[in-house]
Amino acid sequence: CWACEKANFRCSMARTPESALECFLEKHHDLVIIDHRHSRHFDAEALFNVWVLTCVLLLRPDREEASVMPLINAGFNRRYVENANVMACYNELLQLEHGEVRAQFKLRAGNAIFTALEQSQEAIEIMSEDQVIQYVNPAYESIMGYQQGELIGKEIIEVPKSEKNKPDLLETINSCIRKGKVIWNIQSCKHKDRRKGSLDVRSTTSRGSDGDSQRRHSSMARIHSMTIEAPITKVINIINAAQESSPMPVAEALDRVLEILRTTELYSPQLGTKDEDPHTNDLVGGLMTDGLRRLSGNEYIFSTKQPHHIPSHLTTPLSLNDIPPRIAQTMENEDSWDFDIFNLEAATMKRPLTYLGLKIFSRFGVCEFLNCPEATLRSWLQVIEANYHSSNSYHNSSHAADVLHATAYFLCKERVKQSLDPIDEVAALIAATVHDVDHPGRTNSFLCNAGSELAILYNDTAVLESHHAALAFQITTRDDKCNIFKNIERNEYRTLRQAIIDMVLATEMTKHFEHVNKFVNSINKPLAESVKSILTSPENRILVKRMLIKCADISNPCRPQELCIEWAGRISEEYFAQTDEEKRQALPVVMPVFDRNTCSIPKSQISFIDYFITDMFDAWDAFADLPNLMQHLDNNFKYWKGLDEKKLHSLRPPPE
Repeated sequence: CWACEKANFRCSMARTPESALECFLEKHHDLVIIDHRHSRHFDAEALFNVWVLTCVLLLRPDREEASVMPLINAGFNRRYVENANVMACYNELLQLEHGEVRAQFKLRAGNAIFTALEQSQEAIEIMSEDQVIQYVNPAYESIMGYQQGELIGKEIIEVPKSEKNKPDLLETINSCIRKGKVIWNIQSCKHKDRRKGSLDVRSTTSRGSDGDSQRRHSSMARIHSMTIEAPITKVINIINAAQESSPMPVAEALDRVLEILRTTELYSPQLGTKDEDPHTNDLVGGLMTDGLRRLSGNEYIFSTKQPHHIPSHLTTPLSLNDIPPRIAQTMENEDSWDFDIFNLEAATMKRPLTYLGLKIFSRFGVCEFLNCPEATLRSWLQVIEANYHSSNSYHNSSHAADVLHATAYFLCKERVKQSLDPIDEVAALIAATVHDVDHPGRTNSFLCNAGSELAILYNDTAVLESHHAALAFQITTRDDKCNIFKNIERNEYRTLRQAIIDMVLATEMTKHFEHVNKFVNSINKPLAESVKSILTSPENRILVKRMLIKCADISNPCRPQELCIEWAGRISEEYFAQTDEEKRQALPVVMPVFDRNTCSIPKSQISFIDYFITDMFDAWDAFADLPNLMQHLDNNFKYWKGLDEKKLHSLRPPPE
């Protein structure tokens, strides 16, 4: 007892066999010492009828030495002759703890592990560091057709493997063993009687492990146990599994792959060094980010405004029959890609959206689909156009009309028609009409830096695109006179609304590369392999609609050269005005190269075409077949290159 106290062991004492048994069953002691010095009181061997970890028999020193075999057979681990020296008893206890007691702990844990292995449904084999098989579980025997006796003691190379295994697999395993790692490896093995089949078998080889390896496998186990797994998680898991059986150079390369996959911007190319073209850096940075946070105490606030109402001179709705002949003549070739939107802008006194909308919506039967009178559609087009800012040099109703025209043109292409339903066509035309409504002529980055009310409302995320979509529905539903949705069934309205919002949000440039890459991987590549069924799946119809409106929105470089030059001048002027405003308000300048005194418009157009347009229209052309657009794009790129090579910063070469 004194020795237990000194060793800081908790100790219980019982004076009768009955109380000893009761005490043990209650507390499950790790060590039991039975006092057999006065054996006439009870039979120690008969008492020891319960299993404990370690049991010691205490004997008197004057007893005659006898064989220990009866005690061992009874279940005792050790006998100890009485010693009155406390330190001797203390040392005996320490030896018992570090010897028999801890060994029993490990044995019990080992039994638990092997019980789990025996119950596992996966085929498991364990081998030594010399690749000698030491254990296979029942699942392995059942699946592979071998019995334990046929495998235990054999080298792993003696067991037939599938040809799927890499030839350097064992070398990799050996290498990891030499480094003291635990290998969790998937091998393809052949069934004993079915040589052509193969199966994934988990094979574990161990010789110690480092902390990183343990943490990694613990983390991977948690990931594999997730009941809901995202596709990217599945990809990462597959790569992690492949790493385990890969040579070091491959494993290191896969580490870099995993680093890339774990970033949030999977589809956006990263601009490289400072040495890259500043036009590209500024243009891409301005269009694809939400801007820097405000650096000064000044704020440029866009106040929340009420939507514009229709001007008094437009209170009488127009009709197709009422369109003046001069305007009607201007729109005669509106189904051609070479249609001149600027002629219509001039003829309509900067109201091209209403007139072109009437004609295109009529051609596609939108009123019939929506079950709304033409007068309602006319009122709606007029109020939407009134909420575009005619003071903007680029983002005005002429741009909206241009995007509507491109959208209608794309909808007539054969493969697009095969892919989309009538509700998709109506959604696309409406989305094109409203996609930039109430645009302030400034970028999202500017609004975020300025702390505008819109940026605050939409948490600096897709600020303008969210505003365009929300305002469009506010304008439409607030007044029955212009509510083009009032007569359609509720579920159809919800489907239409969702499609319109999705398309408007797709025009946000921060997701540009995500949309393009998804389109290429989900549609272009399967079509190249003649997989026609991909066209009609709901997910791919969404990708087609997003790509359609994106291409319509920034199709200026694919327009005839005169139109392309005009649009380039207009967007440059809007960016110049933003830079002027940023300097006046002491805000961060989002696109420094767009300084009206120093900017090279040809360089900016070359950067825009190189970075955003070429790949996107290559993909769209492969889908929709647009040879005329690609020819215009090629001609316009050469035009801008020619000006740049002559060091000209203007839109046109000087007159001869």
